[in-house]
Formats: sequence, structure tokens, C-alpha cells
Amino acid sequence: MKKILLLTCLLALAASTQAFAQLPAVTLKTIDGKAVKLDTLNNGGKPFIVDLFATWCKPCLRELDAIAEVYDEWKEKTGVKLIAVSTDQAQNIHKVKPLVSNHGWEYEVLLDPNDDLKRALGVQMIPFTMIVDGQGNIVYKHTGYAEGAEEELINKVEELIDK
Repeated sequence: MKKILLLTCLLALAASTQAFAQLPAVTLKTIDGKAVKLDTLNNGGKPFIVDLFATWCKPCLRELDAIAEVYDEWKEKTGVKLIAVSTDQAQNIHKVKPLVSNHGWEYEVLLDPNDDLKRALGVQMIPFTMIVDGQGNIVYKHTGYAEGAEEELINKVEELIDK
């Protein structure tokens, strides 16, 4: 009986891992109000980073600021792009555009005011960062931020490009 239960759990885990191998078909909006279907995003066959953040989340802001310092270098070296997804609720959406402008972030910014993306991915905490390969597969996920974690991100991107 224990073996059957263990096998069932392992199969469920494998199925859930497989289910999130691609970006979910969630529709988000740009800061300018245009609809964007997340599962159609691409970077011309190159990897891209999706980073979920909120205006009130200090670790999120530190992470995005740290990446901003090296983002031009990353783009030049690897062609990677970053898509920042705000998880601010509808009543706080008006804070996103000024925040992005004040920080000088050159990222594409999308809005997820109803937490559709968070729910689809099962995200519990932000910042939540993932790397999507050139074929649209989620190949890396990370929750939280510690100083220097951006180096791990670019290393993962470089590994994908070197394959």
C-alpha cells in the first residue's frame, strides 16, 4: 500500500512539473492597457526572464534595481530580455508606471492585478523569477532575493545560450 501511495505521489509530482513546463495562457496588460497573452511571449529564439514583483515589495525592488545596473551588458552579451510583471492589486496599479520611471527600468512591464499569473504558476511569494528558454519552456524558477542572486540568473541564461 505504501509503495502504491509513493508511486501515486511521484506521478502527481511529475505531472505537475510537466504542466508548468510552458508559460500559462494568461492574459495580462501592459502599463498602457494593451492585452498581452503570456504564452505568446518570445525573444526571437533567445531566453528571457519573467520577474513577478510589487511596488510595496522591498526585495523585489532591490532585485530589479540590481538587474537594471547590468541589464544593458546582459542584453549585449546574451540577447536576454526581462519582463517584469507587477502583482499590485487594481487599486494600486496607478503606482506602477511612476515607480518604473523613477527607477529607470528599461524592462517590458506587464500588470497582473487579479493574480491570474500567480495562481496559474502556484506562486506564493514574490519576488518570483523564472527563465524561459528560446522554445518557451520554463527552465528555472526562484523565489526571494538575496544580494548577488542576479549573477546566478545570468549564469543560467549563459548556460542556455551555450547549449
